[in-house]
Amino acid sequence: MNRKEISELRRRFSPDKNAIGHIYGCYVNTKKEIIAYLDESLAAMPPEEAEKYLGLLKKALSGTQGKNLIDIVFSTQQVVDSPEHKLLVSLRETELKDPAVRQAFYDKVIESLDMDDSNYLVLLAHDAYDVPFKSKDGLTFDQVSDTMFHYVVCCVCPVKEGKAALGFYAAQNEFHSYGTNQVVGQPELGFLFPAFDDRAANIYNALFYTRKPDQLHQEFIDGIFHIEPPMSAAEQRETFETILSESLGEACTLRLAQNLHEWVRDKVEEYKESRAEEPLAVTAADVSAVLLDSQVPEAQVQAFAARFAESFGASAALDPANLVSTGKFELETGDGAAKVSLDPEQSSYIETTEIDGRKYLLVPVEGLRVNGLSVEM
Repeated sequence: MNRKEISELRRRFSPDKNAIGHIYGCYVNTKKEIIAYLDESLAAMPPEEAEKYLGLLKKALSGTQGKNLIDIVFSTQQVVDSPEHKLLVSLRETELKDPAVRQAFYDKVIESLDMDDSNYLVLLAHDAYDVPFKSKDGLTFDQVSDTMFHYVVCCVCPVKEGKAALGFYAAQNEFHSYGTNQVVGQPELGFLFPAFDDRAANIYNALFYTRKPDQLHQEFIDGIFHIEPPMSAAEQRETFETILSESLGEACTLRLAQNLHEWVRDKVEEYKESRAEEPLAVTAADVSAVLLDSQVPEAQVQAFAARFAESFGASAALDPANLVSTGKFELETGDGAAKVSLDPEQSSYIETTEIDGRKYLLVPVEGLRVNGLSVEM
């Protein structure tokens, strides 16, 4: 799914635009026991309550692609004959109306999910989107096409004790303490099935959501989708850094790091300005070109490309922001004694030098503060 397709579905999660009939779910305690079921008509709910449920479900389509939103790809064999895919298809085809199918899904979630000793709420909804015709130039026309996109969206929300507070009781004209309540938090994870590709259903894909990019809940991905868990953004960066340092050796210099950082920042800026629909991605060949431009020997570049393919896949295309942090440029000494953080736009001014056999960083400064105190150089 691309950015526009995700946005198109997100706009459905308002009371006047969706075709969601019921909200289903179950409330699970820390002992993995279901203590309550949810089966309520969205139309019969008070408007404020309906908006809260829709807001939680909408969250499962939020965040950055490649970090919070991960493409789940099923193999052909799974689509043809696998219990995990059959269950997802059954949820969709029954429009969640079959209690036995819902229960089978709840059981699978409870069996696989680890929520760190937290109660949680599983929410499910089915929507039927009559996809409007859109011309090649991107203009949407009033006439409705013959494409009906049926999909299921799920989110899992932690439920925690609320804080006690003072409240004003008008009848007594007094303030009294409110008791603590069970409060539903923002979703930790969720998914959409099937994917909405080229504005139609793609049963070979799902879209997975995680609130924390470094915590993908791989146990849930394995239990519900039964695919090789994808690397989180943090794991991608750690792997990429290891590959670079081990493949390049002494060629992995400060100047190279500066060149990579600047290249990634430029790619991200160009992507934002282009308003492209597809996610930004780079390949081993793209990074190799930067290494060659930075005068890294060809043999070491080839070693890097081989390690990249081994770790991420021969045809892997990754979000460059997952590989190199664009929001900061930070240097830290090997012993951890010193750390310097710079505005990324100033990173190219850092240099190294050697004085009396010791290596130093040169950082240009205009004025200096020590623990907030202005001092003379």
